[in-house]
Amino acid sequence: MEVNEDGEKLKMESLLSPGWADLTRECLIDIFSRLSVDKRWIGPMLVCKTWMNVCHDPSFNTIFDLETRFQSFPESINWWSQEFEDKVDSFLRSVVDRSEGGLTEIRVRHCTDRSLSYAAERYVLWIKSCPNVTDASMAKIASNCPNLKELDMSYSYGISHESLIMLGRNCHNLKILKRNLYPRLDPTMPTIIAPLDYLATYPKHANVEAEVIRRHMPQLKQLEFRYTTLTAKGLALVCEGCSDLEYMDLYGCISLMSEEINRCTSSLMSLREINKPNFMFPMAILRMSRPDHPRYG
Repeated sequence: MEVNEDGEKLKMESLLSPGWADLTRECLIDIFSRLSVDKRWIGPMLVCKTWMNVCHDPSFNTIFDLETRFQSFPESINWWSQEFEDKVDSFLRSVVDRSEGGLTEIRVRHCTDRSLSYAAERYVLWIKSCPNVTDASMAKIASNCPNLKELDMSYSYGISHESLIMLGRNCHNLKILKRNLYPRLDPTMPTIIAPLDYLATYPKHANVEAEVIRRHMPQLKQLEFRYTTLTAKGLALVCEGCSDLEYMDLYGCISLMSEEINRCTSSLMSLREINKPNFMFPMAILRMSRPDHPRYG
């Protein structure tokens, strides 16, 4: 059909190409599913009530992943404040509510026991750099998440070997464990990423944790233990108990020698890759005092 008048042409085009407001809920779900959690929060959820309600659909809230968002910004001392933790906690709790029990993966930093204890069963849990996550909430995770497959608790110094015991006893499907630490505090190191008082609480019981892993986590496939105090004795325990290990990351474990690593891991027939300490690389760490801390203000 030929349309001569501009007004009639525009009217015809509008009929042939419905506006965004006319899209069905199913179409919006398909479109919004291509966005990350944080992009939905700063995009569609702010457009109108209809779009916000679509974003609340449980199918959108099965995965809560802020790790990409954290990686896209430079490290900030403000992340270590209670105010920032409160925001992360609020965000996580809201997603848990919207998931209606369907949330299976959490990748977050700087949350606390207040929100983590609120979560139900999980399969993947990343809680990196969470100083206020403790054994209390990890006990609930161990109890409520028997199907947990992957756990990253790197840089979370409020979690002790007691949590590893509980997790090992209850989470028999755990295949990936990441227990990386920051490089040890050295007063000559400049610059900044974490409060000095927090870095000073650096866990020093890697061999104890190795014994727990040997006894309670024989099913592990991947283990990351960067910058820990692990010695040859502890490594031997891990290798003895976790014979199916395929990947190990021991970077920064300065108490280990190359020949000790080779000797301890020689029995691991499934081991495909191991990241060894680089003894020639100077340890460096970004650090900063906590805002308004009486010692470092």
